[in-house]
Amino acid sequence: MTHTTVTVLGLGSMGSALARAFLAAGHRVTVWNRTPAKAAPLVTAGARQAASAGDAISASPLVVACLTGYDETRRVLGDVTATLAGRTLVTLNSGPPGAARETAAWAAEHGIRFLDGAVKDVPDAVGRAGTLLYYAGDATTFAEHEATLRALGGDTVRLGDEPDLAKFYESAVGATLLPVLVGFFAGAAAARERGIPVAALAPYAVRWLRMIGEVLPVFAAEIDAGDYSAGASSVDLFLAGADGDLAFLRESGIDDAWLRPLHDLVRKAAAAGHGEHSIAALTEVLGARQEAQPSRCATASSVRPAP
Repeated sequence: MTHTTVTVLGLGSMGSALARAFLAAGHRVTVWNRTPAKAAPLVTAGARQAASAGDAISASPLVVACLTGYDETRRVLGDVTATLAGRTLVTLNSGPPGAARETAAWAAEHGIRFLDGAVKDVPDAVGRAGTLLYYAGDATTFAEHEATLRALGGDTVRLGDEPDLAKFYESAVGATLLPVLVGFFAGAAAARERGIPVAALAPYAVRWLRMIGEVLPVFAAEIDAGDYSAGASSVDLFLAGADGDLAFLRESGIDDAWLRPLHDLVRKAAAAGHGEHSIAALTEVLGARQEAQPSRCATASSVRPAP
């Protein structure tokens, strides 16, 4: 690997992990943080601490920003855009796709080469061979820095030219996180009430999630085709289990307020004629196109025959 110079702005838990991964790969790393004391462990590990954001930027052709969000990134860099011009800025902060587009436009206005990215794991996983990071932006810019960025995770992917793609994927995929966690926490609360250690429940939850992971590509194919007629797990099947789900929570003394809106969504799909269709048909009642563009699921092969 060719060792290069890289600057990391923002030394929270993720930013510090990024800097450590670059150092571990043998790169020359300059760091900056609003609170200078946070840089001390990295300086001990071999990083150079810059006195200002401008000083940090001038040290490297590649600047990785892991600040609070896009507004904060533009605020920090607002006074040093002349220094940043011609260099590559990679943003690895959180935020919505629209903010990524705004930052890309801001970067273009100031002659800054721009890539946006997302780290799809916890800070402790940064630098590992299997850790996923995905990026969006110009292919030439990405290719120039790909080897350096790969130090952050072996599964490094460019999604495309559109500068908001990384944040779009992060938001779309991340939509599964809170519902899954709340479901697990509800089960954990029920186990605790029963006197069963939650640690005893966890391995079975992991196996259940693996099964869900295996069927997601099947659901994706149904959604892309707009044909839900072959689904084995129907909307009606989920609806039939709704009362049992609520009964379990009531018996366990667990708040069911989180689950009722999900059952309402299933009922909405059934009312829209999707009862015998795959549960993936919930996409049709969630999507913005639900009224304007009917899916192909209501075909001769999928509609219940008349008596």
